[in-house]
Amino acid sequence: MDATHPKTSAEPPALNVDARARVPDILGLIKDRLMTLTRAERRVGAAVLADVRLAVEDSSATLAARAGVSEPSVTRFCRAIGCNGVRDFKLRLAQSLVVGELYLNADAAPDAVDAEAPIFWAPVLAEARDAMREVERQLSPAAVVVAADEIARAAQVVTFGLGGSAAALAQEAQHRLFRYGVRVACCTDPYLMRMTAATLGAGNVVIAISVSGKTAELIEATELARSYGATTIAVTATASPLADAVHHPLSVAIAETPDTLTPTAARFAYLAIIDLLSAATGYALGPSARESLRRIKYTMLNHRTGNVLEPLGD
Repeated sequence: MDATHPKTSAEPPALNVDARARVPDILGLIKDRLMTLTRAERRVGAAVLADVRLAVEDSSATLAARAGVSEPSVTRFCRAIGCNGVRDFKLRLAQSLVVGELYLNADAAPDAVDAEAPIFWAPVLAEARDAMREVERQLSPAAVVVAADEIARAAQVVTFGLGGSAAALAQEAQHRLFRYGVRVACCTDPYLMRMTAATLGAGNVVIAISVSGKTAELIEATELARSYGATTIAVTATASPLADAVHHPLSVAIAETPDTLTPTAARFAYLAIIDLLSAATGYALGPSARESLRRIKYTMLNHRTGNVLEPLGD
C-alpha cells in the first residue's frame, strides 16, 4: 500500500500489540467499539458485559451459546476489539476484572464519604452516574437524530412499555413528546398494545421500551406494527431481541448491580435516552415545537399565577 494512499475502511482499525499495551482496559474497548461491530459480535459483547466474571470462566462454546451466536463469531469478536484471539481476550478480560474489582470494592478513604450516610447511598448515586456515562459512550448521536426525524414526521406516535420501569418510561416518553405538539399515546397493557399495533401503518411510529429487550408480548406487538408499515424505534438493551426487531435501535449495555435491594441502574440510562430523543425531536420540529411550548407555558403561568420559569408543564 502506497504511504500517500492509506487504506480506508468503514470498520475501526484493529489495534496492534503496542496500542493494546497503551490501552489495557478491555472492558473500555468493548464499550467504545460495541456499536461499530456486526450484529453477532454485538451479541457477544453484550453477553460479556452482562456478566464479566462468567465470561472469564466460559469456554468459547459456552460464551457463544449464551450470546446466541456461532463459536467463530466469538473469535471474530475478540479480533474486532484488538485481541489476538480468544485466549488473549480471556487473559486481558481477567486482568481488567481484577483491576476493576480493586477499585470498585476497595474501602473508600475516610474523608471521601459521609460517615453518617447509609450503606446504599454512595452505590446508588455511583450507579446512576456510571449509567449516564455509558449512554454518552455507547449511544450514537446520529442514530438519535435519525429516530427523532421519524418522530417529527409522524402523523401519530405510540409508546409501548410493559411492567416495572418500562411502563413508567413509556409514560415519560409520552409526557416529553406531547409538549412539542406531537400526537402521542402510551400503551402499557399487552392486549391494548396488540390491538393498537394492528391499527397502525405507514406514517406512524412506535417507540418500544424494555430494560431487558426480551419481553415477548412487547416484541410481538412491535413486530406487528412494523408488519403493517409503522416505523419502529426501541430504547432497550444492546443486542437484545427487541433491538434486533426494530428499524432504529437506541440501545446501551448496562451491567446490573449485584445488590438486589437497589433499583436497576438501566432506568437512568433509558431516561437519558428518552430525554435525548425528545430534545432531538423538538429541534427537528423547530418553530412548531416552540409555539407548542409557548402555549403550554402561557397556560400554566395563568393557571398558577406568577412569571417564574418553572419546569415546563410538570
